[in-house]
Amino acid sequence: MTQTERRIRLIRFLLEEQQQTAVIPDDETGQKRLLRSLFNIRMPKEASGEFIKIQDAYLQEETKRKGITALQMLTPIQEGIYIWQGDITTLCCDAIVNAANAQMLGCFCPCHGCIDNAIHTYSGVQLRLSCAAIMEKQMHEEETGRAKITPAYNLPCKYVLHTVGPIVTGSVTDKDKELLASCYRSCLELADKNHIKSIAFCCISTGEFHFPNDLAAEIAVRTVKEYKKAANSNIEVIFNVFKDIDRELYEKLLK
Repeated sequence: MTQTERRIRLIRFLLEEQQQTAVIPDDETGQKRLLRSLFNIRMPKEASGEFIKIQDAYLQEETKRKGITALQMLTPIQEGIYIWQGDITTLCCDAIVNAANAQMLGCFCPCHGCIDNAIHTYSGVQLRLSCAAIMEKQMHEEETGRAKITPAYNLPCKYVLHTVGPIVTGSVTDKDKELLASCYRSCLELADKNHIKSIAFCCISTGEFHFPNDLAAEIAVRTVKEYKKAANSNIEVIFNVFKDIDRELYEKLLK
């Protein structure tokens, strides 16, 4: 089965499941956008074995075509610390960090540009179901500064660590700073607890959550270094950035 055949099969399955009708675009870009939108709005629930088989093959091939970057391909900027600019969903290390929201179910906004949307899209529908099971057991929204772990399913990494960063409204407070530092500590503690040897952090709370990029980078670097020293941890840390400004900030802090 070709990627186009898989994509159309998945679109038709999701339209039927959601009792919707739509004209499937003839072009690849339109089809991909429609499929991602349908993934994004799908509620957490079981899917058939046939659907999962086709979805998994499709997503793994899409990621392969984007190009997978392995940790071994990177050069550390300091011992055990790396900076990498690129799409975190293509990074092959033990775990990546997702900047989640308090509902912890991923982004439901079709084709939204946030990292939460990208991770849930390319991991597959299993990830939302796994997160829903955690939230059902927890029975309350995820606290800011904490972390949860799930399998990564169709991503090249093994695990996804989900953390809810602080949302900044107005000036950054001391509480905002401590909550952001807690995100990094909680992820590192959870990673060590699960024998994770390498972890990639996105720029938590920047962008949609309005934490200033420069201050967020300072907190990230300081917290990681303090944790590694205090815990005598050998975990390898990748600071994943997407924008040039963030790469420049981390390089300045670490070089």
